[in-house]
Amino acid sequence: MNHYIYLHGFASSPKSAKAQDMSERFAQIQTKLKIPDLNAGDFSQLTITRQITQVAAEFPDDSTPVTLIGSSLGGLTSAYLAQQYPQVQRLVLLAPAFGFLSHWLTKLGDKEIQRWQQEKYLMIHHYGQGRSLPLSYNFVTDTEQYSEEILQRPIPTLILHGKQDQVIPITASREFARLRPWVELIELDSDHGLGNVMAEIWQAIHRFCQFQQTS
Repeated sequence: MNHYIYLHGFASSPKSAKAQDMSERFAQIQTKLKIPDLNAGDFSQLTITRQITQVAAEFPDDSTPVTLIGSSLGGLTSAYLAQQYPQVQRLVLLAPAFGFLSHWLTKLGDKEIQRWQQEKYLMIHHYGQGRSLPLSYNFVTDTEQYSEEILQRPIPTLILHGKQDQVIPITASREFARLRPWVELIELDSDHGLGNVMAEIWQAIHRFCQFQQTS
């Protein structure tokens, strides 16, 4: 038996299109998929460390193996969880946010970043709630502590990434996979949302997780 957990992306929620799509597909094969709300009732205090702690608390008490499916920042968090917890036996990363700060902060610009540092909070559009919410600068200082170079645990890893991704360029996943022979990268004709390739993604996950074919 495997335990499956889905980690949604930054400023998203368990109600996102991808999370819902995945939930329905798991239901069709009578397999439980947990989708914790990583906003944890307080988006303003979100950090990668908090996400890691929250998701690890969802792991079964026994040694049941865990498969993590993570989208964007949820994918990055999944990779750190796998490095830290031997119970994680398999990773599926959808457009994982490797190099998240370097890609995201450059879009904000220096002035905006300075203002965020000074004022401690920045208003961020939250897709899950459809409105702007404040995010503490602690998010940045926490993320800076994490280095992707430590992600060296050789467990079966499947990355699915869109070639037209404007948020996290596909080069980030190519570079990650190039240095890690246990990683399989599938490049898709899509953007960061991956909305047009969910059927292809499911086929790849179905194969990778070795689900039985349903009649």
